Amino acid sequence: MAEADDRAVGFAGFCDSFGEGEIDMVCVDRAYQRQGIANALLYELFALGARLGVTAYTLEVRVSNEPAIRLYEKHGFRGEGVRPGFYDKPKEDALIMWKR
Repeated sequence: MAEADDRAVGFAGFCDSFGEGEIDMVCVDRAYQRQGIANALLYELFALGARLGVTAYTLEVRVSNEPAIRLYEKHGFRGEGVRPGFYDKPKEDALIMWKR
């Protein structure tokens, strides 16, 4: 969790399954985006994963979310597939990314 002015402005989470981490959320309050918070949250998530023995990570991201895709690529993720119609409101495909 990232904090500013004593309130949470971001959080990230993953589930460890037999050494693979499924990142299920990376969220930052809009007012605090583009300040490196998501980047810092990912570094913390990977540090925790390393202590738990996680050796690979996966996640889904909206295909239109170019800033998030660039962030994940910066951390070594690569697109490996698409889940058609994965997201609602609006309906959109998800890019499946892996960091191995």
